[in-house]
Amino acid sequence: MARSVTARVALAAGAVALVAGVSACGASASDDKEPDHRSFALQGRTLTIDSDDSALEIVAADDHEAGRIEVTRWFRGTVAMGKDPKVTWSMKGDTLKLRMKCTGVVADCAAKHRIEVPRGVVVTVQDGDGSVRARGFEDALSIRTGDGSVHVTDSSGPLHLKTGDGSVRAEVTSRRIRSETGDGSVHLQLGAVPDRVESRSGDGSVTIDVPEATYKVTTETGDGGVDVSVPRADSSTHVITARTGDGKVTVRTAN
Repeated sequence: MARSVTARVALAAGAVALVAGVSACGASASDDKEPDHRSFALQGRTLTIDSDDSALEIVAADDHEAGRIEVTRWFRGTVAMGKDPKVTWSMKGDTLKLRMKCTGVVADCAAKHRIEVPRGVVVTVQDGDGSVRARGFEDALSIRTGDGSVHVTDSSGPLHLKTGDGSVRAEVTSRRIRSETGDGSVHLQLGAVPDRVESRSGDGSVTIDVPEATYKVTTETGDGGVDVSVPRADSSTHVITARTGDGKVTVRTAN
């Protein structure tokens, strides 16, 4: 009897390993050729995007009806042993909630959302797991993701960018920026002289490109070089702080 039970356990384990091997390539949301689309009413001038596990693309759009956001969703998923995967979206107050359920012995799912927001809306993003890209924002934008890169372009409003694990990049004209990553590089390219920039990486390089001006610069690195080539003065009202636990800090005039 003991041999029979052992054999059945080994056979089941082998079957799971085989299924896992078949699905090891990984799901890709971009394989969804017929994405879903939905419009949500937005009351007021603030929007919170609350996502648990999805890549996000957030765009400020000029040609959209005021008081509405447009959401496009791509999804692919398989579960070999467990409940069928699914994605949900809902809007309550000023919060757009995006959820994905993908659990089982062998589960392989991926989701992506594109959220188009009318201009003049202050946006806060909270993403548990996934990259976040945003562009076109003139008002305050706050992005936080637990695991994934953050990339912001063509924006001029105040920025607060944070990821637990991933790179942070920005090509913007914002005058106030706070950026932080636990593990990854930071690269900020600023097209306007900033009032204040605060940037930190636990493990990765920090590079800040700024227009020609005089800056008050504070740098710190636990293990790495420091290269500051901009004009400096402690009396300057343009303040840059750059810190990393392990990596090089560079503050330079943009070409």
